[in-house]
Amino acid sequence: MATLLLVRHGRTTANASGILAGRTPGVRLDERGTEQAARAGARIAGVPIVALVTSPQERCKQTSKAVLDAQVAAGRPLLKPQTEKAIAECDYGEWQGRPIKELAKDPLWRTVQAQPSAVTFPGGESMVTMQHRAVSAVRRIDAAITAEHGPNAVWVAVSHGDIIKALLADALGLHLDLFQRINVDPASVSVVRYAADRPYVLSSNTHDGDLSWLTPPAKAKGRGSRKPAADAGAVIGGGAGPGADGS
Repeated sequence: MATLLLVRHGRTTANASGILAGRTPGVRLDERGTEQAARAGARIAGVPIVALVTSPQERCKQTSKAVLDAQVAAGRPLLKPQTEKAIAECDYGEWQGRPIKELAKDPLWRTVQAQPSAVTFPGGESMVTMQHRAVSAVRRIDAAITAEHGPNAVWVAVSHGDIIKALLADALGLHLDLFQRINVDPASVSVVRYAADRPYVLSSNTHDGDLSWLTPPAKAKGRGSRKPAADAGAVIGGGAGPGADGS
């Protein structure tokens, strides 16, 4: 299957002021967040991507633009971003727009930390629903991209902290109640491959470093496209890393 780069949006004015933005309109990247998005875009520019899917929230669209602009700067065609409501921010209901320090005093806060699967935000959605919609959408899109572009294709999804944590928990085979053990910072890049046997988390919450090792291998003359090594199953002992088979 294809390889997915999960990108969280850069820091926002709400992040910086300790407000739970949720789906509040008009929440944009602050100066630092704009710089973070540009840096993430520059890292991803080392890899040719075939598609970019974004949450409808403005901060994600801004981050998506930085990623796509960096692709163009690297000499690649301009891609049109696809908006996907299923990877939108969690619907926090009545919690939306309130200070984090205030929410931390709510009895529900402890449940959010210890047993997210039991949480339904007042006037909003449950965390189980949040995970289900995001996982279903990402797996569906990944399968479609693989069918169109082949198993070596790389694509990007720009979303939110809790959404990406829920996707990583699913890929790691973790119960949702353990997803708070995963950290996803602003403008971080995580890498998942949905292989035929199971998902593989190739990296998570990265901020720096070369991503060109994800570049699809060139087709050998007279041969078909090589399948990613992970599709053959996990290598006992850990393997020799990307490109070790001569690619």
